[in-house]
Amino acid sequence: MTADRTQPKRLRAARLSPRDIAHVGSSGLRSRPLRVVLSALGIAIGIATMVAVVGVSASSKAQLLEKLDKLGTNMLVAAPGDALFSGEEPKLPKDAVGRVSRVEGVEDVGATGDLERSVRRSEKIPEGETGGIAVKAATEDLLKVLRGRTASGTWLNAANGRYPSIVLGHVAARRLGITSPGQQVWVDDRYFTVIGILAPLPLAPDIERSALTGWAAAKSLLGFDGHPTSLYERSADDAVHDVRALLAASISPESPRDVKVTDPSAALQAKADTEGAFSTLLLGLGGIALLVGGVGVANTMIISVLERRYEIGLRRSLGATRGQIRIQFVTESLMLSGLGGLAGVVLGAAATAAYAASGDLPWVVPLWAVTAGFGATLAIGTVAGLYPAVRAARLSPTLALHAA
Repeated sequence: MTADRTQPKRLRAARLSPRDIAHVGSSGLRSRPLRVVLSALGIAIGIATMVAVVGVSASSKAQLLEKLDKLGTNMLVAAPGDALFSGEEPKLPKDAVGRVSRVEGVEDVGATGDLERSVRRSEKIPEGETGGIAVKAATEDLLKVLRGRTASGTWLNAANGRYPSIVLGHVAARRLGITSPGQQVWVDDRYFTVIGILAPLPLAPDIERSALTGWAAAKSLLGFDGHPTSLYERSADDAVHDVRALLAASISPESPRDVKVTDPSAALQAKADTEGAFSTLLLGLGGIALLVGGVGVANTMIISVLERRYEIGLRRSLGATRGQIRIQFVTESLMLSGLGGLAGVVLGAAATAAYAASGDLPWVVPLWAVTAGFGATLAIGTVAGLYPAVRAARLSPTLALHAA
């Protein structure tokens, strides 16, 4: 009769389910809530700074792009070029507006002409105190080309443009202390009646600081020679490139180099493209705060390992493997960092919302900033928890219980 020899089965540790991992990983957090809050604070500050910086930059850029969409990028400005060889400054021809209006693709044309005159609140103010306000002649179509509007009063037309009437840019009105149409200002040697005040014109900052009178009145009352100083044109969006190539030659066929053509929307576009360039420093500070927060998490986890040697030893004695101990502490570190990251995202979004509300900006928080910030916290949590987890897994059950 053959003896029944049975080999003892090798014991295997039970696998931890995701729910079990979450439970053991959160046990340390639940037992020390104050320490969790203080440790997560560094992570939250770093993420909040990074999200807020990106959000504020994106909100400002969105506002600029909205302005560009509203104002259009199809306006060009022609002005006299620089005199290189001749001693005289070049001038645009008197009929420059008519010449440009005949260029294919051009929809609207307006012009201004600089006047060597000063504008003051009254004749009692010294002539030299102009407040940096220029006096210009303006055509009737100028406001339409600029896509501007009057904040109060009316714009120049064929009727009022023949008489001593003035439209002020909003900056000029503020400097002169003019708050409403109907008041008078002193130009050259007579009073002009203010008939309108313009709303802001982002594409024409020089107009904002000017006092504008009609083309006919400038000729008859202020000695204007009729040569435009700046010519503004709007063309179809798909014709901007072709119009720009023809504009100088159309204005001055005999000397196109004497005409300088610029795109005023390019400044806003460049500002929108570079918005956030100065945020690099703040992003760096946020990254440093995030790194410091990660060091704080690592320090908290190391202290946790030292304080919980009895717990670790007991779990090892009951069959927990080193891998399960490592998973427990890495999970705890991830949860700690995740809480800080979640709080930081909320704080950063709230800070962006407050800034946008105070500046009347659209509230924009890019999704990539939120995901990248939260992903960074998880990565830092993983790195910060690795060493404490390995250290905890190396503890001997006997040594841990003896130390307890």
